[in-house]
Amino acid sequence: MGPHPAVAAIRLAVRRVLHDILNDALSDVPVVPVVPAVPVVPVAPDGHQASGPAPGGAAERPPSPLVLVACSGGADSMALASALAFEARKLGVRAGGVTVDHGLQPGSDLRAQEVVLRLRELGLDPVESTAVTVGREGGPEAAARDARYAALDAAAERHGATAILLGHTRDDQAETVLLGLARGSGIRSLSGMAAVSGAGGRYRRPFLQLDRQTARKACMVQSLPVWDDPHNADPAYTRSRLRHEGLPALEKALGKGVVEALARTAQLSRDDADALDAWARRAEPTVRDAAGLLECAKLYALPPAVRRRILRRAAIEAGAPAGSLFARHIEEVDRLITGWRGQGAINLPGKVVVRRQGGRLVVRQG
Repeated sequence: MGPHPAVAAIRLAVRRVLHDILNDALSDVPVVPVVPAVPVVPVAPDGHQASGPAPGGAAERPPSPLVLVACSGGADSMALASALAFEARKLGVRAGGVTVDHGLQPGSDLRAQEVVLRLRELGLDPVESTAVTVGREGGPEAAARDARYAALDAAAERHGATAILLGHTRDDQAETVLLGLARGSGIRSLSGMAAVSGAGGRYRRPFLQLDRQTARKACMVQSLPVWDDPHNADPAYTRSRLRHEGLPALEKALGKGVVEALARTAQLSRDDADALDAWARRAEPTVRDAAGLLECAKLYALPPAVRRRILRRAAIEAGAPAGSLFARHIEEVDRLITGWRGQGAINLPGKVVVRRQGGRLVVRQG
C-alpha cells in the first residue's frame, strides 16, 4: 500500500524540483575532453595478469548538491521538510534546514530550537537556527520578509547550498496576486511568486500547484507536529485579513475555484511579463546616447509597457529600492516623455531624482 495521497503529492512535487536541481548541477560541470591512453595491465610476479583495477581509474564524480529547506515549523514548511528528507535520500542529494527567528514574539528563540530538533529528527543535516533583527522599512511584513531572505542567503553562502526550498502554496500565490492587484502595480505584480527565483535560481517553490490543506493533511497523517504562527491570524496584517476575510468573501460571491483561477492568472501574467521584460532589455541599448543617457524621442516611440520597464530599470540602477517603486512613480517619470510641459524633476524612493534636460532623461541619486 502506497503513502497517503497528500504525502504522495508533496513528495512528487519535491522530487520534480530535486531532479531539476540535479540536472542544473550536471549542466554546470565542465566537460573536459580525455585523450585515450594506452592501457597498462598490471602483471603479477609470476608473469600472469594481476586482478584489480588498472591505474588511474574512473574520474571522481562531483559532490552531490546541498539543498536546504526554509522551515518556520508551520504545516507548509514541515510538510516540505519531510518530503525533502524522504526524496533526498533516494536521489543522493544532501539535505539540510534553516529556521529564522524574527524575534517578534515572546519565546521565539525556544520555538526556533524546537524546529531545529524536528528537522534533525527527520534526518536533515546541516540544520541551524538564525536570529535576525527586523527593521521598519516598507511596513512590518515587508521588513520581516527582507530580514528573512537576507538570513537565508547568508545561510546558503555559509553552507555552500545549491538551493533553498520554500513552502509557499497555491493559496499563498492567490493571496499574492490579490495584493498586487490592490496595489495597482502592473502585470509583474499579478504574476505572483516565481517557481524559481533569486540569484542563480537559488529559491525553489515546489508547492505552488498544491493547496494549503494538502500540506496540512500530509503533516497530520505523518504525525508531524506543526506550529501555527499567531501572526497569520492577526487582522493587523494585510495578508492575514485577506486570507481570513477577503478570499472567503470572494469564494462566497463567485463560487469555489477562485484560488485556482488566481494561481492560473499568476502563471499567464508571468509569461507575458517575462516576454515584455526581454523586449525591454533588447530595446534599452537602442534608446541610450553615447553618454548612456536615455533619449526621450526614442523612448516615446516604444510601446508604453516596454518604455515603462526601461524607466523602472533605470530608476533601480540609480538606487531606487525595487520594493518601494510603484506604478504611480513610473507613471510620473513617463509623463516627462509623453506629457512634457517643462515640469520639474521627479523624486523617487531612495533619493533618486529624474529630470529632463535637452531631450534626455537624467536619472541620478541625490
